[in-house]
Amino acid sequence: MENKIHILVVDDDDRIRALLKEYLNDNNFIVSTAHNADDAKNKLKHFKLDLIVLDVMMPGQNGYDLTKEIKAKNTTPIILLTAKGEVESRIKGLELGADDYIGKPFEPKELLLRIKNIVSKNTRIDIKKKYSVGNAIIDLNKMFVKLGNNQKKINAAEKKILMEMLSNPGKTYTRNKIGELSGINQERSIDVMITRLRQKIEIDPKNPKYLQTIRGSGYVLWIE
Repeated sequence: MENKIHILVVDDDDRIRALLKEYLNDNNFIVSTAHNADDAKNKLKHFKLDLIVLDVMMPGQNGYDLTKEIKAKNTTPIILLTAKGEVESRIKGLELGADDYIGKPFEPKELLLRIKNIVSKNTRIDIKKKYSVGNAIIDLNKMFVKLGNNQKKINAAEKKILMEMLSNPGKTYTRNKIGELSGINQERSIDVMITRLRQKIEIDPKNPKYLQTIRGSGYVLWIE
């Protein structure tokens, strides 16, 4: 039998929880629900969850704080639901590790498309395989990138970043998140590492096509 995706919907609004549970069930997902952060954390202890849809404005611990707590322990994708200003909320959510953001009110179909997008991209990297980014061939096992006739080594920090970004193409990573993943603390050092990776991956590093900067948010890796 095909393994179904298990989603946790966390919202203090009974109507929204019921609506999303019914809609996502109808679209072939397994859905659990929680009415607050404590309820959600209890579900996380007892179920293997593939994705969390999380309301920001809840009584008690809010969605931002819960996102930070969850992401400190595991990598379960999180989509935030919020009625706050879009840019402010999106950036704050991304900084805390959220994978996507959707503003209330929203159409359930839009949420469904965002869920499917994350599920399709959130594949585990096989370190024994080689990966293509444009004309570059990335070998994570032997830790090098080959572009044309040039072959350049990657270090341990660069390998961690590439593994994460290759697992989630199209996902924006803040400098803080890249720092956590790579063990690098200074923003300038993070920017230097991204520049080095571009020199290994991009034909024209000064005008990157694949490892791009998202102004005000961070960096993203696109794969054709």
